[in-house]
This record gives sequence, structure tokens and C-alpha cells, in this order.
Amino acid sequence: MKGILGKKLGMTQVFTEDGRMEVVTVIEAGPVKVVQKKVKDKDGYNALQLGFDEIRKLKNVTKPMSGHFKKASAAPQRFLREIEMDGFNAGDDITVDIFAKGEKINVVGTSKGKGFQGVMKRHNFGGGPATHGSMFGRAPGSIGASACPSRVWKGMRMAGQMGNTRVTVKNIEIFDIKKDQNLMLVKGTVPGANGSYLVISSELPVAVKEG
Repeated sequence: MKGILGKKLGMTQVFTEDGRMEVVTVIEAGPVKVVQKKVKDKDGYNALQLGFDEIRKLKNVTKPMSGHFKKASAAPQRFLREIEMDGFNAGDDITVDIFAKGEKINVVGTSKGKGFQGVMKRHNFGGGPATHGSMFGRAPGSIGASACPSRVWKGMRMAGQMGNTRVTVKNIEIFDIKKDQNLMLVKGTVPGANGSYLVISSELPVAVKEG
């Protein structure tokens, strides 16, 4: 497996050689720094801790993290994630050209937060009658289960926070790679707002851990 970290820049339209229009997402993919290499004998699993988006102001880096980066001879990075991959050592740089045009990838990101929403928007409920004084409107309706078991079942679809969750988009195709600009163009959409961080891998990682 291979992977890289990136940042969603936005969406645009491009044309193929045969004149078809494709909607693509532009991702700034790398270069990333290998901050730490974890091995099974010492850490219990094999993985690389990758860092992306260099922190310019060193005063914003805590002393423990500053020592962590210094050990790898790397500048402090804002976004750290672990990917279960091999082939690199601490201090190495990984660039976008580890991927190729036409390759299928998986993208992990955090979806846009939409705040507290009701059941009609959050779960696509139909709602009740809006006329003849029904007084039902957009309410969720009954949520109980009578005397047995006299409680609300776990997982009941109700109002609550919508969005701002981890989302994985699988098997999306790379439309183009621009190595000199560290850009990756992928077909379709990826989760998150413009400027949000992404984890890109050639196959779904067993675990994408926070650094």
C-alpha cells in the first residue's frame, strides 16, 4: 500500500482529449515528510507517520513535538497521520508522483459541519401534514417502544449534529498528476471544505491513526 497527505483546494472543470468535460477536485498532495517509522518488533505494527503543511512559526510548536520532529531532521508539520505502508525511512520526502494517472485511490476526510439539524434534513423524514390544523409539522413523531422495553432503542434516528464526521470515498480515479505543482486532480468530489486536510491511499488503510 502507498499513501500521501494532502489539502483540498477546490473543484473545477477540465476537458479530455476527445472533448468530454470532467468535473474534478484539485488536491495539493505533498510533499510529505516521514516523521517516524514504526516497526512491528518495537511498536507492534508497521507504519509510517507522515507530516504535511510545514509550521512556519516555531513558537507555535510545543517542546515535546519540537523534539519529535528534530529526531527525524524534519521541520514541524501541522497535519500528522499514520499509514500502514513501508519503503521509506524517517526524514524521507514522499511526493505526488508515487501515484499515476488513471490509478484508483481512496480519500479520507472530514465532511462539512452543518450544525444541529432536525430529522427531515438529517434523515430525510417526510414530516407530517402541514394543513387542517394537524400541529405535526416537522416533528419526528413517536420514538418510544411502549412498556417493553420501556426505553428508546439505541441508534434511533433523531435530530442532532449533522456533518463534521470522518468520511471515506473509495475507488475514485486520478484524472491527472502535476508533479511540478504537487497537484493531483481526481474525478468527482471528496469530503470536506476547501482547505481541509485529506489522507490519500492506494487501498483502504486498516487504520488511519492520528499522529
